[in-house]
Formats: sequence, C-alpha cells, structure tokens
Amino acid sequence: MIMQKESFNYWLAEMDDALERFLGMFPPDIRPQLDYSGGSLDVVERWLLERYANPDALLSVSARDVLDGASRYVGETFRKQIGGRWEIRLDDPQYAFFGLPQLTGFSDQPTPICAHSLVTAAADRRTGSYLRTVLQNVAKRLRC
Repeated sequence: MIMQKESFNYWLAEMDDALERFLGMFPPDIRPQLDYSGGSLDVVERWLLERYANPDALLSVSARDVLDGASRYVGETFRKQIGGRWEIRLDDPQYAFFGLPQLTGFSDQPTPICAHSLVTAAADRRTGSYLRTVLQNVAKRLRC
C-alpha cells in the first residue's frame, strides 16, 4: 500500500466511492450501525476478526481492498470524531508511516495516526474493541 504523491491524491479523490464499496461488503442489517461512531469501530473490527485469522491474512493480496476500505473507514471515523486531515509523508523512507496515508492536524502535537497500522494491529490484538479504545484514548488526551 506504499503510495506516491499522485496515487495518494487519487486515493483521496476516491474516498467516497471506496467507502461505499467497503460498506457494501457488510450485510444489509449491519450497515445502519456503520455511522462513523466509536461504537461502529467495534462492528468493523468484529467483522474483520471473523474473516481474517491474523494480520498476515489481512495483508495478503486477496484482502487488499478490504484492508484499504477498513483503513479508510477507521481513518474517517477518527477524522470525524477528533478532526484532522489526511496527509502522506514521502520525505524519509525510514519514517514508520512512509508512503501510508495518515491523519494529522487534529492537535498541536505532531503525532500522526495511521489507520492502516491501527487496522493491522486490531487483527493482531484480536480484542474486538481495540480500534474504539484507541479512539477514546486519543479523544480523551486531546480534550485534556
């Protein structure tokens, strides 16, 4: 999923359509729960954990669209809850989130949030509430 500037710009332009495709993967009775709230992150995480046994399965080529969609949904949920904007860093190949979309600008602190990393961490930790817990902790920290 490492991107260049042009592919990142396209990725941003495709946000709404890509999110619709991702949401379309869910059963119709589940979709109303996907409202970009903290609780909806549990729904997405549970759905991912039922389908992918570990982070490697989620990182496979066959799961590329799912990982992208989940990363977009998680990132947009964070953005709607705490603010910020999507950015990409391409200046340092050693940077942890090099070439990956990340959220920044939601506080005076320069700590970015990489939704892709959060999704794969959720697949690894397998708690079912990891994503919501991270969102709650970030929101709490920003309001302090």
